[in-house]
Amino acid sequence: MQSHLLALTKAVAAGRKTKPPCDTRERLLVALLRKRATAHNAGAQDMECLLRSQIRWALPTYRPQDEAA
Repeated sequence: MQSHLLALTKAVAAGRKTKPPCDTRERLLVALLRKRATAHNAGAQDMECLLRSQIRWALPTYRPQDEAA
């Protein structure tokens, strides 16, 4: 389990070094969803939980008053 988490952490860190930051919400969500899937496949439940929280934060929200404006 530890080696999977270490490998995931290294992969995420390496991805940060080479890729520019996401410039749109859609790209951010795609990146977070891919990272969450990787964490799930690696069995890293804590990392997956953290990423789910970040995904919820990054989702667009709909408010009825936005439509009226």
